[in-house]
Amino acid sequence: MKLDIRLFAVLYLLDAFSTEAQTQKSLTSTRTHALTPFSPQEQLPTNSTGHAASLESTAHLTPTTRCREEHECTAATEGVLITISDNYMLLVGNRETSSLTLSLPANETILSGNTTASSTASIPTPTNTRPCNGYPELCQRKYANITHIGAHNSPFVRPGNVASNQQLPVSVQLDDGIRMLQFQAHYVNDTIYLCHTSCDLLNAGTLEDYLTKVVDWLRVNPYDVLTILIGNVNYIAPGNYIAPIKASGLLDYAYIPPKTPMELNDWPMLSEFILSGHRAIVFMDYKANQTEVPYILDEFTNMWETPFSPTDRDFPCPLHRPPGSTDVEARKKMYIANHNLNTEINIAGKSILVPNIALLNETNAVSGFGSLGKMAADCTELWGRPPNFLLVDYYNIGGVNGSVFRVAAASNGVTYKGKCCHEYASSAAESFMMISRSLSTYFSWYIFIVVLLMKLFGEPTSFGFFSLHYVLAAVG
Repeated sequence: MKLDIRLFAVLYLLDAFSTEAQTQKSLTSTRTHALTPFSPQEQLPTNSTGHAASLESTAHLTPTTRCREEHECTAATEGVLITISDNYMLLVGNRETSSLTLSLPANETILSGNTTASSTASIPTPTNTRPCNGYPELCQRKYANITHIGAHNSPFVRPGNVASNQQLPVSVQLDDGIRMLQFQAHYVNDTIYLCHTSCDLLNAGTLEDYLTKVVDWLRVNPYDVLTILIGNVNYIAPGNYIAPIKASGLLDYAYIPPKTPMELNDWPMLSEFILSGHRAIVFMDYKANQTEVPYILDEFTNMWETPFSPTDRDFPCPLHRPPGSTDVEARKKMYIANHNLNTEINIAGKSILVPNIALLNETNAVSGFGSLGKMAADCTELWGRPPNFLLVDYYNIGGVNGSVFRVAAASNGVTYKGKCCHEYASSAAESFMMISRSLSTYFSWYIFIVVLLMKLFGEPTSFGFFSLHYVLAAVG
């Protein structure tokens, strides 16, 4: 009885220790935002962008024009919404035929969908400089012709927990350039939680809470298209996901495709997602039913994956999921390259896979054996096109700053912008825990607990009675 009381006291202290470590972390960023973003579907902001006192351009647009201030006007013609401000022009809407006569300074830009509008101007038609998913060049490119970085198990951010996959919270992940969020969803007591393998191991809270944070980010970033991949661990019916998706506000942004399946050339351009306002593409790996819930798309009807939960440092690129699919079918669909290296840990006769953080600088590197850059190149050579999604752990670590995003930029044929990554300052407690995890064995946790118990109680302790549950509770 005395020993049990001491054990629970230690577990309580460890939990407090981890919580204190988490509160000590700090996030810093050098990112700047030049313009106040706004949604094309919303009213224009009343505040000035602050980059010029007046607009040195004119726009002759019919039939209606309205100006809030001399440096910010909008005009509508045949379903076209045009916004002109001190340093950019945004052209929004679906157009079949319309004639525009514009006189624009060289630094104004146009963002447009797939249209047939004609225009004349006193200078050559300006090139779009408004970034879509970080790069102006991607606006006119089809969704299926772009490589994005995905955060593997995005919600699982828990300092000191052996099952963590990321170091920074989801809003920071998105700020840094992550454009696919993947996670495991577990159904517990009629509520969907985000847990890694088991909710006893790592529970990151409810799906609704997580998606609410994602939607908050989408609202203030109207020129970004986001992909969400749900791992439906308990194989529950898709109808169970309706409530959290609605409550979070994600439904307002969810994309519904015009057909099923969607092959490579069927997907819209990024600008078309943005102009429609439906810029969240939600996939589910198992049990999706697009007749019942049309905005939760079946993953394996629309794309495939390389080997899942990889432990091979060479990261081969064959078709792995869905089983039974052929190479001919695969070449018509998007694909995910799983590049999150795992290591196997055996605890009390149980085997689990956890991230191999000891090799992150190799795994997330731009080049070299085992690197993300090498896998992207190998997959491109094998399949004749780059992966659509590169799924990684701890995206912000990789030898050089923004290494994983450099790989994506190279795959997309664009120049890396250098905006990643937010910095993470860990406490001494977290540093110890990260070092312990890098040993890739549970033995380091035994040492940690032994030392702590001896310090607290001044006596040696045998750990032969520790169950898997107690060990995992201690590290989480």
